Amino acid sequence: MATYTIHFFNNSTVAGSFSVFQKMPDQAGPNVFSLAWLAKFTNPNTRLSFSWTLDHCFTWAETGQLVPGITFEASEVLPATLNENNTVTLTKSDGAHQFINQTSEGQPGSLTITADNTIPPNQTSVGVGMSGSGTFAVQAAPNMNFVFTPHPQYWVAFGNFHQGQALQTSEITNTAQVVFPPNIYAMNVTLNRDNTWTITQVND
Repeated sequence: MATYTIHFFNNSTVAGSFSVFQKMPDQAGPNVFSLAWLAKFTNPNTRLSFSWTLDHCFTWAETGQLVPGITFEASEVLPATLNENNTVTLTKSDGAHQFINQTSEGQPGSLTITADNTIPPNQTSVGVGMSGSGTFAVQAAPNMNFVFTPHPQYWVAFGNFHQGQALQTSEITNTAQVVFPPNIYAMNVTLNRDNTWTITQVND
């Protein structure tokens, strides 16, 4: 499986967190939040790199009510693929949540999470991730199904972010989309002194 990499260069005059998040056209509903999937603090005139593979997973976290700014810190990360092991149930037993009954009976190309009747409202959030870290989350509710159909779009932002933060993406300013051309697996992303972005592919 290919490894994708973004090399970030902070050529601006300010320190802050560089974050990569995803947007998904086919989300499970209007209340699905993008998460700050990858995030790390950087100083001016420094660089960092993020690498990942297209490995999918199920996640859940005890977030309380899921609102922008909340940190989704996964309590369980369960590997999945889009065609096998692509459906799972979240349950609560003896006061603790867990995933059970992972099967391959979900819709091909999608990831499905069922919250059973033991799940209290406004206590837990469920979601999916990539390369071991959460990308999207939604508030869990009893007897609900959540279907995610990943066709990820990669976006970058710079500011005050931390990994797992629930984002109101429509309110984040100065973002840029990073598109990997066919057979290109590394991109350079530069934040310039005037806080504009320059994005170029890395050629071998």
